[in-house]
Amino acid sequence: MAAASDAPASKSGLYADPREDWLALRREEIIDPARPIVDPHHHLWDRGGQRYLIEEMAEDIASGHNIIATVYVDCRSMYRAYGPEAFRPVGEVEFANGVAAMSASGGYGPAAICAGIVSHVNLLLGDAARPVLEAEVAAGNGRFRGIRHSSAWDADANVAGMYAKRPKGLLLDPTFRKGFA
Repeated sequence: MAAASDAPASKSGLYADPREDWLALRREEIIDPARPIVDPHHHLWDRGGQRYLIEEMAEDIASGHNIIATVYVDCRSMYRAYGPEAFRPVGEVEFANGVAAMSASGGYGPAAICAGIVSHVNLLLGDAARPVLEAEVAAGNGRFRGIRHSSAWDADANVAGMYAKRPKGLLLDPTFRKGFA
């Protein structure tokens, strides 16, 4: 097994890019190809030279399983570059809704890609989170299903990684709880 340092470098620096030659080494049997499946959690992005958008998703889900729909989950992709900071995540809902509209054309296969959308609202905004949530519901065009607000925390930055800036005890924070309510 290769050490983490032996992994191919990623163009974005976040993840190792997939190696098609390695993926092709083993093909697994599709156990129940007729069973309808909803993929409940996926991401799409085009950043730092790393791309995974509707074309790549459609190719992956056409592998023989009966994927009928997918749920897009926030990954800080396509946030708005302008406007109030609190409303920038609305851009991700707009993006996912656009992908869903593209998927509905049938041009990317039969699955309803981004049939559901889970986005981010900063719940530390307290009462001010409500208008952001309302904007995301509107932008989702009936596809918006909920929000994701990561609460992962660890005192050791080596363990916490990208979550090191999350506050300890976030879920007990009174302002967060107001935003949650």
